[in-house]
Amino acid sequence: MITTLNSKIKTSLRRSTNNLVAYFVIGFVLLAGAISPVHAQETEYERPSWKFGLTAAGNANFYQGTTQQLTDSFISPQAFGHGKGLGLFGGLTIEYHRPETLFGFMLQTGFDSRRGKYDQVTSPCNCPLDLSTNLSYLTIEPSLRYAPFRSDFHIFGGPRFAFLLNKSFEFEQGVNPDFPNELDVRNINDDFSSMEQLQISMQIGAGWDIPISSTSNRTQYIISPYIAYHPYMGQTPRSIETWNITTIRAGVSFKFGQGKRIAPVMAETPPLVPPAVSFTVNSPVNNPVAVSFIESFPLRNYVFFDSESTSIPDRYIRLNREQAANFNEVQLGGFNQVTVTGRSARQMTVYYNILNILGDRMVKNPSATITLVGSSDKGVPDATQKAEAVKTYLVNIFGINASRITTSGRLRPAVASLQAGGSRELDLLRQEESRVSIESSSPILLREFQTRPDAPLSSTTSPQEAPLDSYVTFNVGGEIEGIESWMLEVTDENNRVQNFGPYYTENISLSGKSILGDRPRGMYKIVMIGEGSNGTTVRKETRTEIVQWVESVVEKGNRYSVIFEFDQSTVSAAYEKYLIDVVLPVIAAGSTVRIQGYSDTIGDPDHNMRLSEARAESVRTIIQNALAATNRTNVRFDVKGHGEIIAQSQFNNTLPEERFYNRTVVIDVMTPR
Repeated sequence: MITTLNSKIKTSLRRSTNNLVAYFVIGFVLLAGAISPVHAQETEYERPSWKFGLTAAGNANFYQGTTQQLTDSFISPQAFGHGKGLGLFGGLTIEYHRPETLFGFMLQTGFDSRRGKYDQVTSPCNCPLDLSTNLSYLTIEPSLRYAPFRSDFHIFGGPRFAFLLNKSFEFEQGVNPDFPNELDVRNINDDFSSMEQLQISMQIGAGWDIPISSTSNRTQYIISPYIAYHPYMGQTPRSIETWNITTIRAGVSFKFGQGKRIAPVMAETPPLVPPAVSFTVNSPVNNPVAVSFIESFPLRNYVFFDSESTSIPDRYIRLNREQAANFNEVQLGGFNQVTVTGRSARQMTVYYNILNILGDRMVKNPSATITLVGSSDKGVPDATQKAEAVKTYLVNIFGINASRITTSGRLRPAVASLQAGGSRELDLLRQEESRVSIESSSPILLREFQTRPDAPLSSTTSPQEAPLDSYVTFNVGGEIEGIESWMLEVTDENNRVQNFGPYYTENISLSGKSILGDRPRGMYKIVMIGEGSNGTTVRKETRTEIVQWVESVVEKGNRYSVIFEFDQSTVSAAYEKYLIDVVLPVIAAGSTVRIQGYSDTIGDPDHNMRLSEARAESVRTIIQNALAATNRTNVRFDVKGHGEIIAQSQFNNTLPEERFYNRTVVIDVMTPR
């Protein structure tokens, strides 16, 4: 029955697609026939304002969120999260844009495929689960068109109205690889339930018009390659769960239209007067800062386990006895480590060495003891076995006396991620509670990891590019509308001439290096040469000194981190002491303290943004109050929350430890010379 239904759905989809393509082709032929080309050997035509045509593109679709309730009667044994896929977009395009103006209008409509396949997950029976969909829409996309340089390059943006065409999916449950002879394969081809029939989202992009016919033809043809970004806001296909789609589209449009005839120039013309324009040059000296940081990394005192296993996961770095005997946390990176490029990679390298750091510190502090508390919803025995696995590693590899390590188990951790009444992304939160907590009354065992300048994990100086406000700015004012284009003729003291341009806007900026080359400074004669729209030429001259931008390095910088529990913005007592005892002493007079808050991706994005801001503010309040108590007030604070923004996120959000480290505030202390 399901197979027959799936066959009918696919046949219907193919027919719909073929009909859409046929309609597009017929429409294009009718439009092209209605606008017959008129050739004129001696007549020139403007570029057309109205253009019609076809567009085709590829959609790169990226799925996020949670999908588990597939139909009203079927729930997947395991929730699906991330996915991706390629789809096609094809349709009609209409555009209005007067030549050499800034603004215009675009409209695209057609078949829009958001098909994709989710990353494979595993059910509780250890069976592989696959889910794919041929999701597609009829889309209408009106856009505002903006040509910033009055040229063929343009950007566009506007809403997207998508009407559901296809909501089918294919679900497959494979067999347990440990029992390959079992015939427990389950395939379901059906339609998603609770689908939104209309989606209203947005899109923004850029394109380039390339004329492929002469202006001596009244009917002119243009091809326009373009790329567009469709963010996930508004792209939530269902009225239940949290599945959302982000799309990057790349394609090309083929357009045509009729241009207006350009009137011939009369034999007798009045005298031409150049437009009255002004010309100014601003050459500032502006030095940015590059900081060499000494970093402190917090040790998250949890070891996360796979829910079905009592073995330490392979992502944690484990040594043999010989390596453990030579291990020194200062030299992290000397064994089989992950990449250390970037702060987040350095932090995770430290974290995945937590058992080795703990073992090394216990060897060096023979009186210190620890308690390992396992937690597992499989029961107390399973939780205790997880704790015993960590103990066994420390005893067998680092030779720690077993009496110094106490183990116990419980159903849920003392500081739980799952909160009463919670309903979002419960699978991720349960994943975080399968762990072993490391507890000790000896602060030295779990103190922050400190980098050193000569260690493999030390950060390097990160120079900045010359900022835009250090560029030389050239401004053309006055009757600028009478200027078609302008260029610069730059002459140094040795009469060496450089030419820049042409330009089409009032203001342009050039880096000092593009003019000076390797010279530190120089005095230049700068001539602006403008081409008037009436055929005249305008020349304006000035002189200015240009100084090369030189990077100045702050002598030192210190970077610290404070981590928070799930959905918490209050600094713990231990971290408040850390801020006052460790961070505060390095904040000298005149320092800048940059405080940036973050969150993981669990929960509502707006809530996570407010949570990250609250975390940053709580850290700022503690530091600011402590500074005031010592009469230090000449310290500048730069405080910002980034929420769960992926581009700003410190870490990924796939593994429990990555989400825990994203619940953080990063403090940069920069002290000028």
